[in-house]
Amino acid sequence: MQMHGSCAAREGAGVLLLGPPGAGKSDMVLRLLDYGFVLVADDRVDIEDGIARPPAGLAGLLEVRGLGILRLPHDTSVRLRLAVNLCSGGARLPEPARHEGLDLPMIVIDPARITAARQVALALDCALGRLTQVAGAFA
Repeated sequence: MQMHGSCAAREGAGVLLLGPPGAGKSDMVLRLLDYGFVLVADDRVDIEDGIARPPAGLAGLLEVRGLGILRLPHDTSVRLRLAVNLCSGGARLPEPARHEGLDLPMIVIDPARITAARQVALALDCALGRLTQVAGAFA
């Protein structure tokens, strides 16, 4: 299946970024690069059996608003480990949630927050069992 979204990965673990057009998915990928992530796909993501891949015509391309479309190093295939819904707001101490169609842990992040990319990186560590939570989305 193909989804409207973007995907970045760190050490082979993929994060699927979801949200309406203009929510900041491409911008979040750009910000995640500073946290050791690599681009997988921007704008559209092909997903089969939990594996994310870029559509052939978009592989390695990232739209950077105000700059244009750039060709970047990218992963061609990663196992998805986390779904992130980008929208304003979000609960202070969210309950655990899952993306229904993909059966992935899912969190809601406000992309306007200065800490948003770091939150995604921490959430991936929680989803992978590298960090533990006392309360919240992975507790």
